[in-house]
Amino acid sequence: MTKVAAIQMNSLAEPEDNFLQAVALLRHARDQGAVLALLPEMFLSMDGKRYQDLARDMSWVDRLGDVARDLGLWLVAGAVPQPAPDPAEPRVRSACLVFDDQGELVARYDKVHLFDVAVGDSQGQYRESERFCPGDAVVVVDTPAGRLGLSICYDLRFAELYRLLREQGAELLAVPAAFTWKTGAAHWEILLRARAIEQQCYLLAADQCGWHDSRRQTWGHSQIIDPWGTTLAQLEHEPGVVCSNIDLAELQRLRQNMPVVEHRRF
Repeated sequence: MTKVAAIQMNSLAEPEDNFLQAVALLRHARDQGAVLALLPEMFLSMDGKRYQDLARDMSWVDRLGDVARDLGLWLVAGAVPQPAPDPAEPRVRSACLVFDDQGELVARYDKVHLFDVAVGDSQGQYRESERFCPGDAVVVVDTPAGRLGLSICYDLRFAELYRLLREQGAELLAVPAAFTWKTGAAHWEILLRARAIEQQCYLLAADQCGWHDSRRQTWGHSQIIDPWGTTLAQLEHEPGVVCSNIDLAELQRLRQNMPVVEHRRF
């Protein structure tokens, strides 16, 4: 068995303050025995006006690698603003960055599905496509905790992405998020458990929590779910760390006993 962790944060505007908060929580995860830890979406800042500057400043990537190396921890940096591949594109990418325990960047997933919706909360409209351009690749990476499939927040509503992750060998699914309070209360746990059950994968979900400014509030409830859909550990509405052991032998037994991939007809 291997222990993994999800980090729940209340990121505000200032990146340096949020970075120090993240490091302290990652150290706590390491001290609990986690070999891999997931940070939430936009953990460096929840202020969209700062994303261009964050994407231009590559020192943040170096610093995250240094943290992974210093802690001896595989770090899944939930979502960090990064430059788009096309230099003519004025928008940035929302990128999940995976660092190994030597501090090397070993994988990057750019968020495919952008949150352009009206949910009727204090924020009103969300238009991620104004600041972000979408990615177009499915990413799975080998880690000490198993083969990890990457996704970000709104991706959770698109089951076809997770089917592709399973087809590429995913055993553990990462869902860093900044789920709104309203949609989180209605759909967060239902969707997380559904994705874990459908794909017969462990699922690691790290969410933002609390108020980030006068209008934006996120749901929290970061958790770890097993392939049967059982929640192994969960936080509520405060920043913190949730840890659990995962057992890939048990995952394989479940897949052998209920071979749903073999039963698919479409």
